[in-house]
Amino acid sequence: MFRRFLYLTAICLALAACTPRAPRTFLRSHTLPKYLRYEPSRPPLISAHRGGGSYAGYPENCLESFAFLARHFSHRKGLPWGILHRKVPLVVECDISLTKDGVLLMMHDDTYERTTTGSGAVAEQSWAYGQSLYLKDHRGHITRYKVPSLADVLKWGRGRVLYTLDVKRNVPYHRVVEAVQEAKAQPYAAIITYNVAQAALVHRLDPDLMISVTIRNEEEYQRLREAGVPDHRMVAFVGVREPSADLYEFLHKRGIMTILGTLGNLDKMAEARGDATYRKFVENGADVLSTDRPLEAGRALGLVK
Repeated sequence: MFRRFLYLTAICLALAACTPRAPRTFLRSHTLPKYLRYEPSRPPLISAHRGGGSYAGYPENCLESFAFLARHFSHRKGLPWGILHRKVPLVVECDISLTKDGVLLMMHDDTYERTTTGSGAVAEQSWAYGQSLYLKDHRGHITRYKVPSLADVLKWGRGRVLYTLDVKRNVPYHRVVEAVQEAKAQPYAAIITYNVAQAALVHRLDPDLMISVTIRNEEEYQRLREAGVPDHRMVAFVGVREPSADLYEFLHKRGIMTILGTLGNLDKMAEARGDATYRKFVENGADVLSTDRPLEAGRALGLVK
């Protein structure tokens, strides 16, 4: 019996060692509507586009990549932001697709070729097929990492990161909302929408969820309000170009935090001109930077070790 106990203990330890680890930097008592409410003294946040994927050996939309990035974000003195020992979590923007047999998994593309060792459309393959594949990093190098399910991602993220969940076109929103509810992930997971109808649907499905909505002008905000989406459930994606100072002020007066997509041209600008450019984006009014360079942006803002 003692030998059997030792054997089972060894198996449990081995399984635990396989789970990607990251420090728990986000207090469980927080709720997302409170945390994502705009305040002038709030430190900025970094959102890792596609969950990372810009660093060698770490694929996009992968638990191991989430853990790699999250390890760099921890509580710091945050002197530029006037907040001492405040825990500032990483935001992970990640993509949800759907298999032929109805499993929600993390995948940006409609097909497997670019990011895995597999081929064919995700929607035409089973979950078992997806689990037979290995993920590739951005240079095409094969890693030992697997495609995670949404359920695994939500379970892992509790207390470690915040999520913004990007729902691909073949995925019904109600399935994602149900998964968030089942995992009790409302305190740390927001759902991304691209139009008023999607935002209104998510709000009807679960009025407690935070929703990433696109607001590039006051008219888009008014349409969301007319559809019943309240200010305290919105975080506003303002586009991949810097908006006017007036739009930032308009949203901040309503307590709505803003996400600027630096992915693409603005990231390239920061790389060319110097990473201090990320501070300018924040000084101009951005509260969250959604970037393909989360470590570089985080260091520029004093949020990364």
